[in-house]
Amino acid sequence: MAEIRFSESVSARLEGGVLLVTIDNAPVNALSADVRSGLMAALDHVAERSTIAGLVITGAGNTFIGGADIREFGKPPVDPLLPEVIERIETFDKPVAAAVNGPALGGGCEVALACHGRIAGEKVSFGLPEVKLGLVPGAGGTQRLPRLIGTVMAIDLIGTGRAVKAAEAVALGLADSIAADPVAVALAFVQEQAGKPLRRTGMIAVPPAHAKAVGAVEAKVLAKARGQAAPAEAIRLVKAAGELDLKQGLAEERATFRRLRDSVESAALRHVFFAERAAGKVEGLDKVSPRPIAIVGVVGTGLMGSGIAVSALISGYRVVALEQTEEAAAGGRARIAETLDKTVRAGRLTADGRDECLARLQTTAEAVELAKADLVIEAVFDDLQVKTELFQKLDGIVAPGAILATNTSYLDPDTIAAATVDPSRVVGLHFFSPANVMRLVEVVDCAKTAPDVLATALAFVKRLGKLPVVTGVTEGFIGNRIFSAYRREAEFMLEDGALPQEIDAALEAYGFPMGIFAVNDMAGLEIAWARRKRQAATRDPAARYVEIADRLCEAGRLGRKSGRGWYAYPDGERTVDPDVTAVIETARAAKRITPRAFKSDEIMNRLLNAMCDEGKALLAEGIAARPGDIDLVMINGYGFPAHKGGPMFAAGQSKG
Repeated sequence: MAEIRFSESVSARLEGGVLLVTIDNAPVNALSADVRSGLMAALDHVAERSTIAGLVITGAGNTFIGGADIREFGKPPVDPLLPEVIERIETFDKPVAAAVNGPALGGGCEVALACHGRIAGEKVSFGLPEVKLGLVPGAGGTQRLPRLIGTVMAIDLIGTGRAVKAAEAVALGLADSIAADPVAVALAFVQEQAGKPLRRTGMIAVPPAHAKAVGAVEAKVLAKARGQAAPAEAIRLVKAAGELDLKQGLAEERATFRRLRDSVESAALRHVFFAERAAGKVEGLDKVSPRPIAIVGVVGTGLMGSGIAVSALISGYRVVALEQTEEAAAGGRARIAETLDKTVRAGRLTADGRDECLARLQTTAEAVELAKADLVIEAVFDDLQVKTELFQKLDGIVAPGAILATNTSYLDPDTIAAATVDPSRVVGLHFFSPANVMRLVEVVDCAKTAPDVLATALAFVKRLGKLPVVTGVTEGFIGNRIFSAYRREAEFMLEDGALPQEIDAALEAYGFPMGIFAVNDMAGLEIAWARRKRQAATRDPAARYVEIADRLCEAGRLGRKSGRGWYAYPDGERTVDPDVTAVIETARAAKRITPRAFKSDEIMNRLLNAMCDEGKALLAEGIAARPGDIDLVMINGYGFPAHKGGPMFAAGQSKG
């Protein structure tokens, strides 16, 4: 039968007396006003024709429905609203089945929940990720999901925003079955159910749950939330599904959704969402084709190098890892294999996947083996001479079209590039440790980096599943330069009267997983100490300089690795050390500083201002392209809480 078009993005055709409705709203079949009105028109069409048994809803392409249309965010609502469409589906007199052909996320999952049957394709996923935008599901997700899968699992899924694949969805009761051709099975389901009593999700009683199990999953979700409001509200609403009737529960959910939608927290998380979409976009680069990359060379297989190698292997690349000796190369292979084993144990990689990765890995002490690499990333000691000599050596080995990438944290990549035969093929790829886990990569656009080299670096980072943020050349790039600025401010406050544990407590209360002095202890105090000593000759003698960290390093207090740093670590536990307090008091006395008390709010305001001021300088110098890039670096590299939006967003809120 000919195609029937119900709206620009919703069409249908009759298949065996069943209307097959297809949503085609690229790229992710989002639930725009056009999609919603199209679905309503399709339901009207079926309701008016006794010859049509029911309908199947599916998505065009590789997605079922990817959620709300982000282009409608912040705009006045347009009828029909999604809750109305979903209620119409659930209460419809004829069977409605979801042929879930790809991801069913957010509102897409809520549409599927309201259908009378859900047939999952083999590679689909279901999820209600609204908490990641500071929201709760707003079209029945918190009320219908617990009716299908129980309170405990509903709290887990909605409270964390995690998605489940087809097999888990069926095991939980979220989907009815898995099929290679979900459309065919869904059509058969509608034909078979025609004229029979329908299983309406909203009419199912929430299965009883053990209070202990509910308490355990609640505690897990709240611990991960670190003060964020949406997960706690999601828990409350899921529990309410077992206490209220559907109408009351839906009203409570909608009111909560609207309240959270208007909150600063949700605005912050939406800012982060849009910042991620913009990240890695460089003006004019969209027309530049990246070079093909099949083989990645990694020089150095320490913690950083082995992490980079693991990321590349898991993403399907062949890897040649170079070490100085055969013994070191064997050790590097063992380190990479152990990291892959940990990934298997964590359930993020199959045993077969690990074996495939190892089959694509070559470790060697022969630099000539890098001749076949399309991209070589150095992860050697952060010393200018070491890195420069390495790149000069690689000049004579790698192919002319191969890219050379430096993973330096603080050194000037332009100086390294200038020492090579072809500086245009040099780019910075600043990974964060552990590189196989951390999402952030600062992609350094050097003075001579060719556009297609930058495009290739961005494409490579994205294929690794990581978040690329482009930065210009400056000491420490975006992240470490801001980190240095706010560490300096924290040390000023130490001299003025605050203590390390007070500053760390303020940061942790704000939402950081760890305070700055605890972070310094974990990283090791000797790295920044070496840098300060290098800079001593060029430091402005009139600039304020705090020597407390130097005194700790001179006393052998280098952080966790030495058992003492800003804190002491008896039995590995972080404890306040009176010896550190004494060092601080001595430093204050030497400068005749009378200490004063600091409140938590003042500590955070000073730290946020320091971050924001440095961020403004980075923007003014053209090192960072946009405020959102700075926010993403601080969130993904330095533990800034995402639900606060990053330092630039937070500064805008305080001034607004």
